[in-house]
Amino acid sequence: MIDLRRDFHQYPELGMDEKRTAGVIADRLTRLHLSVKTGVGKTGVVGLLEGKGPGETVLLRADMDALPIQEETNLPYCSRNISVMHACGHDGHMAILLTVARVLSAHREDFPGLVKFVFQPGEEGFGGARLMIEDGVMKDPGVNAAFALHLINRLPLGIFGLGA
Repeated sequence: MIDLRRDFHQYPELGMDEKRTAGVIADRLTRLHLSVKTGVGKTGVVGLLEGKGPGETVLLRADMDALPIQEETNLPYCSRNISVMHACGHDGHMAILLTVARVLSAHREDFPGLVKFVFQPGEEGFGGARLMIEDGVMKDPGVNAAFALHLINRLPLGIFGLGA
């Protein structure tokens, strides 16, 4: 998960232009033997994991886009793209969701239903969620519950918040 996050951090892409990012995600999901759709809402990616037998469909979502900011950290994995940076944690979102996909795919015989992994483009002001919905992300199969997360560095390490 750390390596994935650092890779995404090094190669950030602005909203609706997440081509490399979408390619990495689609490749990872395909290697997990998920059904994968690309180009959803322009550059979004959706992976569908089938559990054992019929059941509910749960959607898990992560943002993909970066911000137009020049990174000045000089970390070994700092952004290699001039004036583009994952300053909002979306690199972490994607790494976490790909790791969840890997873990759940290894246990697909242990739960019924479907898990829809949604990697949303253009969250930072580009209307990526709306575009994905217009492309049918909430249908075929229909979604019974949806969850997402956001990284917040204002909370102390080991503490998490929950909102609806």
